[in-house]
Amino acid sequence: MTIVITGAGPIGSTIARQYADRGVAVRILTRSGSGPDHPLVERRKVDVTDRDALLKAARDADVIHHCIHASAYVADVWRRELPYAEQVVLDVAEQVGAVVVFPESLYAFDTSGVITESGPRSTNGGKPAIRRELLAARAASPARTISVVASDYFGPGAGARAHAGDRMLEPATRGGTFRALGSVDLPHSWTYLPDLAAAMIAASELPPQGDRILFAPTNAPRTQREIATDYANAAGRPTPKVGRLPSWVVRLVGRVHAETGGIAEMLYMFERPLVMDSSASEAELGLAPTPWDVAVKTTVED
Repeated sequence: MTIVITGAGPIGSTIARQYADRGVAVRILTRSGSGPDHPLVERRKVDVTDRDALLKAARDADVIHHCIHASAYVADVWRRELPYAEQVVLDVAEQVGAVVVFPESLYAFDTSGVITESGPRSTNGGKPAIRRELLAARAASPARTISVVASDYFGPGAGARAHAGDRMLEPATRGGTFRALGSVDLPHSWTYLPDLAAAMIAASELPPQGDRILFAPTNAPRTQREIATDYANAAGRPTPKVGRLPSWVVRLVGRVHAETGGIAEMLYMFERPLVMDSSASEAELGLAPTPWDVAVKTTVED
C-alpha cells in the first residue's frame, strides 16, 4: 500500500505518525516540504493544487488523506481555495485508482439536535454552505471518497487555533483565566485528535464502496468549563477561572477584522448545545474513543 498525505498540519501530521508507529511508510506532500521527522515519513515539496505535480507525486497511491485547509478562516478564502484543491485531488485519485479520505467538520450539519451521520444538513450560508458543497462534490465524483467527521478537536499537536487547544490549555494549566466563546456551561462534543486520525486510517481500509460519511469516535460532551477544569486537574493545578468573551464583542470586532468575522460567523456552535453521536460509525470502524481521562492526561503531558 502506498499512503499519500496532503498537508502537514495537526491532522496530517498525526495521521503520518500513527502510520509510522505501525511500521507503515507514508509520503507527505506540502509546498514547504514540512512534516514529521521520521524514517518512515517521506516529505516532498509539492503544490497539491498543481494537477501535474500531484499526479506525479501520487501516481502509485492507494490511499490519499487530503488534509490541507484554506489559508485563512474566512468564507471568501474558503470558496476561492478549497473547492478547486479538492477537485484536483479527486481527479487525480480517479486517475490512479486511490481512495480519498477527508477530515470533515460539523459545519455542514444541522446542529439543533443530536447530530448523526444521516442527520439533516445546515441551511446556513458562508462556511457551512461551502462544507455542504464540498460534501456534494465528493459524492458526485467517480473517485471513491470517505469523509470522517469530527467535532472541535483537542489533543497533542492540536495547536493554537483549536478551541480546546493552546488557547484553553495554557491558562487552565498555569493558573490563568480562560475566556470561552459563547456559553461556558453548555454541553459540547470534543473529538480527540488521535481518534480522528485513527478513524481516517481505519476508514481507508474498509471494503470499497461509493461515497461515505463516517463520524470519528467521540466521547460524551463536556462543557467548556468542565474541559478547562479537567486540564487543570490533570496538571495538578487548582480549578481555573473561566470567563466569557461576550459574543457581541466578537461580532463587533468581526466587522473590521476578517479572521474574527470568521469566528463570529460560527459562534452559534458555542451558543447552544453541540452534541454528536458517533456510535454507529464506531461500530462500523471497530473503534471507540480514547477514555476521556486518558485523552486529557496525554494532552496535558504533551
